[in-house]
Order: sequence, then structure tokens, then C-alpha cells
Amino acid sequence: MSNSEPLPDKERIARFIKRFQVEPGSEVRLADYDPAYTGELIRKKEARVMLEEGIQFMADLQDRLYAENVRSLLLVLQARDAAGKDSTIKHVMSGLNPQGTHVTSFKQPSTGELDQDYLWRIHAAMPERGGIGIFNRSHYEEVLVVRVHPDILASQPLPESLKGDDIWQRRFAQINNFEQHMAENGTEIVKVFLNVSREEQRQRFLERIERPDKNWKFSAGDIHERGHWDDYTRAYEDCFSHTCTAWAPWYIVPADHKWFTRLAVGAILVDKLMEMDPQYPALDEAHLQELEQCRRLLEAETEPS
Repeated sequence: MSNSEPLPDKERIARFIKRFQVEPGSEVRLADYDPAYTGELIRKKEARVMLEEGIQFMADLQDRLYAENVRSLLLVLQARDAAGKDSTIKHVMSGLNPQGTHVTSFKQPSTGELDQDYLWRIHAAMPERGGIGIFNRSHYEEVLVVRVHPDILASQPLPESLKGDDIWQRRFAQINNFEQHMAENGTEIVKVFLNVSREEQRQRFLERIERPDKNWKFSAGDIHERGHWDDYTRAYEDCFSHTCTAWAPWYIVPADHKWFTRLAVGAILVDKLMEMDPQYPALDEAHLQELEQCRRLLEAETEPS
């Protein structure tokens, strides 16, 4: 990649993020992933410097991706409440050009959205060519929240024959097919689960209650959802085991220390963009000659007196 700062050591980044990547086809157990992990050699101050450098590299690669206008990149962020999705987006994407970046936060489906298939609104929000998209929650809510709360599925306008126990396996297959379709049409996908511990979530909830500037972030419904911790754990594990693919891999990132979470997510994005290696469009001879002619005209202009 010419005309840019030297890129970071790709092998070093690959080694760093490898411990977070789910192996396609493997059976996932969240107990195997330490939410408090911060690396053997990395410290908080060092991580901040590394993240700032990574953001600069992402900005350069984003500029090339936007100019290339052939492929796009989608980051899917899933997490339990208070795991830090919003702050991760804020810090990791801070140096990118807003013109080529779009964040979509998926809320409870509207009545109109429920009248379509569950991937309809997802497809409409996919990043355009040259863009980077971030999903704050996503289509995976349909195999997580809906699974943990059967009453949601029962109220959905689907034929009763399609609401059997095999619906989750069918939806896993549908999601895999959808993501493969997008990958085969130029959208690279990386999926990240911010893995926060139950105790750290409790502390963050208490902080939201105790600090007036954070009261707005807390809802009594958060406590209700916390009561389903084990059900969500089983749903996440089944989801990761069946939807981690070569074309749309899952990463389970430690989330108890936000400074480390941000570094890890930044490294995952840099690794993917370096793998994509976007390039500025090459100009043909006629275009180069036109540029040269324009340069000569500009240089021949005299400054106004």
C-alpha cells in the first residue's frame, strides 16, 4: 500500500486476536473465555497509545475502501446489558470519516417490520459499497432475546407450524446463508460479542443507579433481563456454535475492562481491513493526461493583482 504510513505488524495483530476468535464448527462454552483477561504484557496506558495508532491506520484504510467503492465492511456488536457497546463504538470509530461510516442500533421491531421477514430490516441497513457499517445489536436478537422469551415468538405473525422447536436451527441456517450471500456480494463481516462477567455487570448497574448523569442508562427491565443470565448464556453458546463461519467469524472479546475491550475490537477491525487491502482506483492513460493538462492550466494562472 503506497502513499501511506507503514501498516502495523499483521502477524502480531493476528496473534493478539486469535485467542478471541471462535473456531468455525466448534462447540462454544463461554466459561472458556475470561471476561477479565487483559493480556500478559499490555497495560492500560500502552493500550491507549496502541488504540490511537490503530485508529489512524483504520482511517487510512477506510479512505481507500471508500475510494475503491467495490466492497464494504460490517461489524456486528452483540452483548449483554452494560457490556460497553456504545462506548466501544464511540472510542474505536472516533477517527473514521462519518461520510463512510454508519451505525445502526436495532430496537424492538415495529409493527410494520414484523409484517416482513426478520432479515428484511437487516438487509436494508447493510453498508453500501465503500462503507463501514456497525450494527449495535442485530439479526441475532431473533435467536437470543426471542429464544429466551418464548412469548415474543408466540406473538410474532408467523404460521404456527413454523414455531416449533426446530425454529432455532432453521434460523441459524438462514442467517448463515444470508451472511454468505452478503459476503459473496462484497460485504466482509466480522461479529464481536463483548463478554462481560455477571459481577462486572452488577457493578456497572449500581454505578448507573448512583450517578445522576448515568441514571438515564438504567431501566428496571435491565434487572429483569439479568434474571435470565443462564438462559442467555445457553442461547449465546448455541448461537456461536452454529453461526461462526469462515465468511462471518465470531470473536468473543473480554469486556470487564473497557480499555482492553476497545483495543481488542480495534485490532479485529484493523486486521480485517488489512486483509481486505483496499486500493485507490488506478487511472487510465486518458485520465492521467487530463490531470496533467489541468495541472498545467492551473500553474499557468497568474495571481490577481
